[in-house]
Amino acid sequence: MSAGSSRVCVRMLGHKMEESYSETLKEQMSIVEMPLSDPPLCISCCPVTGDLLVGCKNKVVLFCLKYLVVNQSLTVLDFERSLILHMDNVTPAEVAFCARHIAITTELDVLILKLVQQSEEGTEQRALEKPVSQGLKDEGPSKDNLQLDLDEFIICQKPVELRGEECKLCEVPITLESTELPTEDTKCFQVQYLLFRRFTPDQSPFGFCEETKLHSVQLLPVYQTGSSVTANEETENKRELLSLFCFFSLPHVGYLYSVGSSVELISTYQYSERSEQAVLTPQFLHVITSENLQCFTVRCSAAAARDEDPYIDTTEKACPPLALDVCTLRMQLFIGPRALCHFKNHIILLTKAVTEDITERRKPARRMLSRKAESIKSRTNSESEPGWNLYIINTVSTVQLYREMVDYSRTYENVKTESCIHLLSEAHLLVRAAIMDPCFLKSDEKEELLRAFKESCAFLGDCYSRFDTKDYHLALPYYRMSGLSMTEVLKRLVSEGDEMQTYEKGFIFYLSHSLNEDLNEELSKESANKVLQIFHLADPGQLPHILCSPCMRNVCPLTAVQCLQKIEKTMPSVVLTLAKAFMALKMGDLTMYEREMDSYKETVLACGFVGQPKLLLQRKEGIVTPTEFALHLKELQPGLLVAATVALHENSKIELEEADTFFKMLCSTSENTVPQLLVDFWEALLVVCSQEEVLQELLLRVTSQYVWRISKQQLPETEPLKTAEDLVNSCEHYGLIFPWVTSIMAVGSPAGKDGHEDLSKLQSLLCSQSLNIASALPVLEPLAEAGSIGLAVRVLCSTRLGKHEEALDQLLQGCPEAAVLYAQHELKDDRRALWWNKLLPELCRRARLLGPECPVLISALKETLSVVATELELRDFLSLLPEDGAAAFFLPHLLHCSQRKLLT
Repeated sequence: MSAGSSRVCVRMLGHKMEESYSETLKEQMSIVEMPLSDPPLCISCCPVTGDLLVGCKNKVVLFCLKYLVVNQSLTVLDFERSLILHMDNVTPAEVAFCARHIAITTELDVLILKLVQQSEEGTEQRALEKPVSQGLKDEGPSKDNLQLDLDEFIICQKPVELRGEECKLCEVPITLESTELPTEDTKCFQVQYLLFRRFTPDQSPFGFCEETKLHSVQLLPVYQTGSSVTANEETENKRELLSLFCFFSLPHVGYLYSVGSSVELISTYQYSERSEQAVLTPQFLHVITSENLQCFTVRCSAAAARDEDPYIDTTEKACPPLALDVCTLRMQLFIGPRALCHFKNHIILLTKAVTEDITERRKPARRMLSRKAESIKSRTNSESEPGWNLYIINTVSTVQLYREMVDYSRTYENVKTESCIHLLSEAHLLVRAAIMDPCFLKSDEKEELLRAFKESCAFLGDCYSRFDTKDYHLALPYYRMSGLSMTEVLKRLVSEGDEMQTYEKGFIFYLSHSLNEDLNEELSKESANKVLQIFHLADPGQLPHILCSPCMRNVCPLTAVQCLQKIEKTMPSVVLTLAKAFMALKMGDLTMYEREMDSYKETVLACGFVGQPKLLLQRKEGIVTPTEFALHLKELQPGLLVAATVALHENSKIELEEADTFFKMLCSTSENTVPQLLVDFWEALLVVCSQEEVLQELLLRVTSQYVWRISKQQLPETEPLKTAEDLVNSCEHYGLIFPWVTSIMAVGSPAGKDGHEDLSKLQSLLCSQSLNIASALPVLEPLAEAGSIGLAVRVLCSTRLGKHEEALDQLLQGCPEAAVLYAQHELKDDRRALWWNKLLPELCRRARLLGPECPVLISALKETLSVVATELELRDFLSLLPEDGAAAFFLPHLLHCSQRKLLT
């Protein structure tokens, strides 16, 4: 090594590299020695991080993988002993380690733990928990007590299974000892118990038939990257753990648990004979016995799919359940299998052919209840033993095995049994597991696997559609995942010319859901008529709804009416009547249309549209479009159309913005133009709307439209459905117009007759208490300078904002005739003092400036003096009078004030 000629470099764990050989290290095989204080019994490597876990008596030791940078061109691997888990009276037979999860087995016990990272604050809590663990340890039977005169017996404890917090009762106290050098990045861990399970030996009246021990404990990770649609090479290198599974086995039965977000027993595997070893993969469980290599299906992909998407079992997506019976895929005969391992699609099998009599070997070895009676096996030098063989078995590709399983499932197809669904579900899970594999993105079979996945979904959809099964509703999500159109599904399931064909619930469920949703597919005339026939036979009650689907646009209306008339005799309804009217419109039979529409009142018909909104509107790619029915109602019954749309909004069948689009498309107006029918809808919705946010939005919209029309002197293109008087009488958000507003409009130059309704509606809105004036000010801005209209609007806004003095100034400046009417209406209660503090001085000042030229001010002043003289005491009244005033003018009011005082 000093000369640089050695091909092997041996170095101690954690020791610093020596410069003498660091330069040639790239050309050497590097061996890292890991010193242990106790002999190692078992070892496991984490497939996610590369960390090592070594099992010793009463403890397991964790070695963390490190990357050491020797220089810019050389990085080597090293390990650091970072954590020791001390466990009293536990001798690990096998350990498994993955993503900080630890599975430990003894002969008959299984313990699954998780190392949970905690903050520095949790250290104190962990220290407090130690005495509790110690207490658990002390409660158990001590080793010394067990050894007293009991060496001749085996103590059998009861089988037990503990999960979660209950695991702390397992009497296996664990103490953590951190051995890594403390740094800023040092992680503090605590132990979380996940599962403890204890088994008992197989027993018979004569003793133990076979030696019962656990074997083949394994933690299997399933990653998220492979199934990600946006995954690429960069994300593939950063695999994200999705689910984790733990497998362990007894000689005749194996157990598969999910230990990710929760601990759940997924499958139990019963072997036909005693097993020697088992290996779990995401797709299969391989088991060797004394003569066979067996292959079983697994449910890991089903559990992982649900971990990835908790909403997978819906009308959009589905996955076969975890509770399916386990299938044996293959049993291959080998002579003397001894050891088994797995890499990708290869199985490596080690066998040993024995020469002794087979019948002798098959005799069960009986062991009595004495520990000392164990037979001692003779040992020979394995180098001189003949019969050792190593097999590398290339497993069948996923696509090929999938095809075989699909072909085999067809033998059960005609008898319509659950076996067909079971086999296809296994094939589906097989493909799903391959797609979830991180190597899927680089797989040569990628396209084939995706096709197989969609094909398996289609086959499962066929099964749930054809078979009478309790899970018939799964036909819908499986067909959706298959990517098949409705026409393609109809071709798969409907026989040509078979009028007597029966249809199961799954098929009807798929068709009804597909037709009732907003699909872009439009069935041909033949397919639409076939669907009409199917529902007429299988579920006639749904026909009125089915005929309203956009997919059924090409259905024969005459045939549809005939079917509806047959149904009407036993199941009449408003929706059915509207559906008949819809078909009559398609046929151009207006007489039949009018007859159907006259059979119910408008309010009942409006409720009928709520029962089936597709009669009026349809959605294509999320955009609402009106139907021919809606176009017809717009011309002949706009009131019914508006009432029906209001009912749809109040029953959450249409949003406010969607209604805007609906009416604009209906009236063929541009995006920025508001048709009168939309304003009618807003006004009608104000009558019934109870949501404050929607209410304020509606008030702003109608206000904006009124202001726009008044300012532009624009007339509505159609006659409004409601006048201002109708709205005042029917809607609390429209108030009676104040007298002083009427006075302003009478004095000024009112809007023409054509714009009177919009002005009245606007003033009525401003006279109510519903509209938020502060938010409406920008909307009202265009009317600010519009003569008497603008004055009325400005004074109304000032009054609603509580600015009464400002309102008085505006009136005295623009329309003094209305000042007294305003004061009589608005200046009451706590605003009463404005009569003498604001109005009287202002009138006096203005009258003095203008003199007799303004009789309106003099008249207003007299009216004001009458009110003030009535309200105030004589002394207070005198103090308000101007010093330069004419006594003759104020004398009558002074006399009135003094007389009122004498009378009281």
